[in-house]
Amino acid sequence: MNRNSAFSYLCNACGLCCHNKVITLSPYDVIRLARAARVSTREAIDRFTIRRGSVLKFSDRGACVALEGTRCGIHSGRPLACRLYPLGIERIEDAHSEKFVKLEPAAGSLGVYGIEGDVDDFLAAQGVDEYLAANARYASLLAVFRERIAATIDFDRVEPREFWRRAVREALAESNYDTNPLIDAIFDAGGIGDIAEAEVITAHIQRLAEKIRCESNAEMLAAAAVMLAVSLGYSPAEVQQPNP
Repeated sequence: MNRNSAFSYLCNACGLCCHNKVITLSPYDVIRLARAARVSTREAIDRFTIRRGSVLKFSDRGACVALEGTRCGIHSGRPLACRLYPLGIERIEDAHSEKFVKLEPAAGSLGVYGIEGDVDDFLAAQGVDEYLAANARYASLLAVFRERIAATIDFDRVEPREFWRRAVREALAESNYDTNPLIDAIFDAGGIGDIAEAEVITAHIQRLAEKIRCESNAEMLAAAAVMLAVSLGYSPAEVQQPNP
């Protein structure tokens, strides 16, 4: 499916899609969660996420921790994956093209699929493009990571595949992971209050770029780079490629 494909979806607020999911979060997702909950990003990470801010938290009974009855308690700040539902987006080699897929509905879902509009209408109604634009800004940091890693480690002396295997394992570990201030900084933009969202993003990206360029621990850099890539929907292999 593309943006011109016939598609519509009517949500009837049954809440079933808010159970038993794995929702990966981007730094911008966390900023929006914090703003909707009127807390700092640090508080939002503690309240709504697991895996150091990179995954939405669900209760032992399988419900999203933001769910209130059958409705989202932070609906204005719901993550990109929630806004896209029941669509998914796939990255393809041509960066100027998009591919959307229709996901299987949750069992018993009261949502109604239709063809009263097109995919672009649905995305606009859900505010998806501002999330995609913010993620593209954060993706610029992947080149900064690649440059700094290349300057920090000698791959003629270190086996690259093993180095990156360790980085992926460390980045995606649910527990028993090492302290990584860079990963913490990726998801914690600080207290955002009433500051304009664009200013928050700009300042956050600038701070992250500075931290990356000052870091000399290659393994810490690599784990953080993988975490950022995955949070933005890229493969971990994206950060292993040299800058063009």
